[in-house]
Amino acid sequence: MKKLFILLLFGTITWQQVQAQTEVPSGPLDLATCVSIAIENNLTLKRSELNQLVTEANLLESQGRRLPSLTTGASSGFRWGRSINPVTNLFETRRIGNVNLFGNTGAPIFQGMRINNSIGQAKSDLKSGEYTLEATRNDITLNVINLFIDVVFNREQVKIAENQLNTTKEQLGRTQQLVDAGSLPYSDLLDLQSQNATNQLNVINAKNGLRLAKLALAQALQIPFTENFDVIEPVYEVSKEALAAGTPAEIFEVSVALMPQIKAAEANVKSAEYGVKIAKGGFLPTLDAGVSAFSNYVDQAFVRGTTEIIPFKTQVDNNFSQSGTLNFSIPLFTRFSNKSNLQRARVQQQLAEVSVSEAKNRLRQDIETAYNSALSSELSYQASLVRVKSLEETFRIAQQRFNLGAINSVDFQVAQNNLFNAQADLLNAKYTYIFRIKVLDFYLGNPINLN
Repeated sequence: MKKLFILLLFGTITWQQVQAQTEVPSGPLDLATCVSIAIENNLTLKRSELNQLVTEANLLESQGRRLPSLTTGASSGFRWGRSINPVTNLFETRRIGNVNLFGNTGAPIFQGMRINNSIGQAKSDLKSGEYTLEATRNDITLNVINLFIDVVFNREQVKIAENQLNTTKEQLGRTQQLVDAGSLPYSDLLDLQSQNATNQLNVINAKNGLRLAKLALAQALQIPFTENFDVIEPVYEVSKEALAAGTPAEIFEVSVALMPQIKAAEANVKSAEYGVKIAKGGFLPTLDAGVSAFSNYVDQAFVRGTTEIIPFKTQVDNNFSQSGTLNFSIPLFTRFSNKSNLQRARVQQQLAEVSVSEAKNRLRQDIETAYNSALSSELSYQASLVRVKSLEETFRIAQQRFNLGAINSVDFQVAQNNLFNAQADLLNAKYTYIFRIKVLDFYLGNPINLN
């Protein structure tokens, strides 16, 4: 019954945790909320946090090796036939029942500094785990920002596509009237009907792109996707001074001292250095001390000259003994195990040092990529602004001329499509630029937001 209760309780707690994790927030979400939900629900992060608890247990175990051990216990049994009575020390042929009481304690005096180095290694591993957790949270944050911006970008794409469709519909109505009046040829109407169908498809594709972007964000948050899932669009203006923070080399110099992945790699090097010291300790002698106490009782111990059993307490007091030991051990030949351990530890240290170089190179490359992408996007954004402004005027004139019959529907469609493509390019450049700037802010240690 007790086991059944425990199982039901465990099942209830687990179900509540699953419900809390999969609960869909009501209403549109801002960026900070999205990041918070993603970090809360990310299973990779949860697994890393659990592994960190194991590392903490390893540290506790290493620290405990400094302390003396203490063991106490008792045993009881019976013997039949010819055996030595442990109290009289004589051979007897009878059933003898006995109770043994013992206690042992031991303490390490010198272990080749392996205990201290094991503690140092466990602390370095713990620091590495903390930095790794922080790096994982940063990766989750950057991924959510990218997906969040993608949702906002696709929402703007839908607006552009819908505006183009509305413009075509209005023009289609005017053209229908002009064709009916005989002012325009029927082919112009057919061209606009074809363009209207194309624009409707563009709207469908844009909405599908928005839906897929929302789905990707919801999956990153690890919450069930519904049609009501949406985000709050931030108010963000592109700043011309956004890239004034410094060159890629300057950003890297700041970032390399801040990024947790670099600190984690450096902590792993420190851990590997302790590993080498631990391996070297295997060549040193060790010294341990131990103390033990023992007593016993038998049910066939009689008072001399009588049939009276000696009382339990009296036997325990009389049979009480103590011993102390010092164990000194010198490793003369360990079949090359110590030498192999040292070689492996040194290789592990070199691998950890290589990992630091890899982490720094990866960080530098990421910064250079983000900077150059931001620079390219800024130039594209500025050029697209001019292009869109010009094409808006071109389209306005083309629309007037088409209404007057000065140009045909093909020329009108070309002007409209040029404007649509320019607006899409502007959006792409804008949001790529925003994300890359935020990445550079992140590398500089600045808070990440889109406001």
